[in-house]
Amino acid sequence: MSEKKTRFIRDLFERNRRALTAYLTRRVGAEDASDLLQETFVRALRHERLDDVADPPAFLQQIAANLTRDLARRRRTEHKYLAFDQLLGERPSSEARQDEIVDYERRARRLREAIEALPPRCREVFEFCAFEDLSFREIALRLGVTERMVRQHMSIAMQRCWAALG
Repeated sequence: MSEKKTRFIRDLFERNRRALTAYLTRRVGAEDASDLLQETFVRALRHERLDDVADPPAFLQQIAANLTRDLARRRRTEHKYLAFDQLLGERPSSEARQDEIVDYERRARRLREAIEALPPRCREVFEFCAFEDLSFREIALRLGVTERMVRQHMSIAMQRCWAALG
């Protein structure tokens, strides 16, 4: 990368950091804002013709807006996947009929068997999500894979779990 482009990005960052941080914090909260701010500038750096951009602050704002939409989409996708307890439904109370208790135990056994039969990485992703309540991003970082790969493993796991429950 040229020294000119590096200097341009550094100046652009210094002039726009506060406004972008405030925007991102309002949209996604402080925890994710710093990550998205960094990603905004990484994407700007990757833009091949940055010097041709007519309004660089608006360009950065658009990148940040796109990143917030991407994050929201990923989070909605993550919430589609249910936790272990939700797969089984509520545990019957001690006053429940015997057939309800037997049915619940049968479904729990089938689910455990389906989880144990998953491919190792797929099972690991499912367990992190269902039992440790980790986000796809956290799982991806922990396993050294992409979030897309985590979503694929989780999709396979959920399909097999639902199939096992009939």
